[in-house]
Amino acid sequence: MVKQDSSRVIQFHYQTRSFTFNHRLKLKSFLKHIFKKERKTLNSLIFVFCTDDYVLDMNNRFLSHDFFTDILTFDLSDSPKQVIAEIYISIDRVRENALYFKTSFRLELHRVVFHGVLHLCGYTDKTKEEKIQIKKKEEYYLRKHANWQSSTWNNNR
Repeated sequence: MVKQDSSRVIQFHYQTRSFTFNHRLKLKSFLKHIFKKERKTLNSLIFVFCTDDYVLDMNNRFLSHDFFTDILTFDLSDSPKQVIAEIYISIDRVRENALYFKTSFRLELHRVVFHGVLHLCGYTDKTKEEKIQIKKKEEYYLRKHANWQSSTWNNNR
């Protein structure tokens, strides 16, 4: 059996040169933890950080939606337990949302990243109740991630 290179399980790609993700290794480690906690096996996850226009074009082509969004999540998995996916995040939209919600760009970016991951773990946001549930999970993981960043979380597992 060939073991998959764990550093390649989660990849970050940049369509726009105006952004690069700092602290990638810590975030990748935390994302793997989310999948484990949600009882999903992560095989491959590619994040593409791009512009509004790029996401709008993909939204039009693949979903027939003609509007801006901060994130598009494509689950390419053959099995509901094993995740293979691509997530496209509009850095333009994340910046604009951070201003609108009066939060930091970094916090809003993490919220959007976790939102996409939660979709891959089976959470949806079609109904009011589902929106409340996924929002609670986002907040939960944002708090845990803040502790993870400060390294105290590992002692509280």
